[in-house]
Amino acid sequence: MTAFSAEIVKWIEEAERQAEAKFREIDSIVDRNQWKVIEAFQKHQVSDYHFAGSTGYAYNDRGREVLDLVYADVFGAEAALVRPHFASGTHTIATALFGVLRPGDGLLYITGRPYDTLHKVIGKPGDGTGSLQDFGIRYNEAALLEDGTIDWETVASKIDERTKVIGIQRSRGYDWRDSFTVAQIGEMVARVKELKPDCIVFVDNCYGEFTEEREPTQVGVDLIAGSLIKNPGGGLAETGGYICGRARLVELASYRLTAPGIGAEVGAMLGTTRGIYQGLFLAPTAVGQAVKGAVLAAAVFERAGFDSRPRWDAPRTDLIQAISFSGPEQLIAFVQGIQRAAAVDGHVVPEPWDMPGYEHPVIMAAGTFIQGGSLELSADAPIRAPYTAYMQGGLTYSHVKFGLLTALQTMKDRKLF
Repeated sequence: MTAFSAEIVKWIEEAERQAEAKFREIDSIVDRNQWKVIEAFQKHQVSDYHFAGSTGYAYNDRGREVLDLVYADVFGAEAALVRPHFASGTHTIATALFGVLRPGDGLLYITGRPYDTLHKVIGKPGDGTGSLQDFGIRYNEAALLEDGTIDWETVASKIDERTKVIGIQRSRGYDWRDSFTVAQIGEMVARVKELKPDCIVFVDNCYGEFTEEREPTQVGVDLIAGSLIKNPGGGLAETGGYICGRARLVELASYRLTAPGIGAEVGAMLGTTRGIYQGLFLAPTAVGQAVKGAVLAAAVFERAGFDSRPRWDAPRTDLIQAISFSGPEQLIAFVQGIQRAAAVDGHVVPEPWDMPGYEHPVIMAAGTFIQGGSLELSADAPIRAPYTAYMQGGLTYSHVKFGLLTALQTMKDRKLF
């Protein structure tokens, strides 16, 4: 058994006692989301034969069709498209945006510059990459105010007759800001629809699923997208993504995934169906474990003298815990400590590298059963000031606790606090 200093163990124990009421609140959310998922399964009479694999065109794959219906009900949407053919969250988001936007249309992100991996999707006019702007879709963004809220004056000035999609990133990404709650997103929808009633409101829902009792599609959002190797896959889905929302918009996205006129009617599931169903069933509990771990991380690092966001007792709307460090040495030690706690690749020492889709070197702790599966305990950070690590996931609370103990001990051993 790994030996930890008495000081670090005491910090963890005190943080756990401090967070007991918060943990009970999270358990209540888990219960309600778990029941919601079970009721959707029961409504559509999910049975063992729905888990059978399909090949070729996979016409009339009933398991795939029912999976879409279950997701639509869970997310309070008219329709859903759930497929292993989505390679990542970025691919899923790109499919949704390309599905509903046309040359000459405008996309406006009102939550500031989106996550790094979307920058190349947005692209530049004439860049020759097939990006949104390369196809003649205009892009604009409204930076957030200093307090992390929407700059509605700027938003109003940037909406015009060509603005077709308003983009919202629910999670903080690599920004030192609060993530947006579902209630806040509902308020954004109401304001946006006052400014332009016919616009499509799109939400990047990555990292947010099941952290609250409602999803963005239940407060007026037209279209959402996310990754199955994050929250809704429950740690079992091996790949894939989902798009939920208004039926016509989901249909248009399906034409982008496959081909116009074919859409969601084809797509062999290739043995992934059972894992996607079972992952969805487990997702509320797994997300609850990860959120508890994030609360513990905030409480213990605040106790150790570090700044973290959100604070341990703040409302939670995603998995991500941001922790601020004084320099790259502390940040790198933290991430390497999280990796040391992994069951998979715990012997590997991560180093910063030029990761595809990112604009700065990134260090990433990713000792996961599913490559890139960020519902599993992981952490990453761009090596740039301010030096902030973003920890997320943890299929079990005990693993997150072990990860925090190991990360703190790694930092202590290197005399970094």
